[in-house]
Amino acid sequence: MAWDAWEIRPSGLQLSVRLTPRSSRDAIEGVQVLSDGRAVLQARVRAVPEKGAANKSLLALVAERLDVPKGAVSLASGSTSRLKAVLVEGEPAELIARLDRLRLRTE
Repeated sequence: MAWDAWEIRPSGLQLSVRLTPRSSRDAIEGVQVLSDGRAVLQARVRAVPEKGAANKSLLALVAERLDVPKGAVSLASGSTSRLKAVLVEGEPAELIARLDRLRLRTE
């Protein structure tokens, strides 16, 4: 589906995320479609983008919301960019079901 901001990988899912640091709260707000047509999860964290603090907060937020161990979530790319690829280890079908339960689609 065009609204899916994730891809199945051999060990789990790769999430496409657009991160906004220095927010008033930590949240995954939904799916946003970029001008090039790519779908991304819109995430916000309170942490500042210094010394990896915002990235660490994002990984902790994803782990919490998907109910997976923090060690199962890692940054695949985008360490200094707002657009990031986040790997989540686990059974892809179960992870997709957890994402669906978050009601992130904006159809």
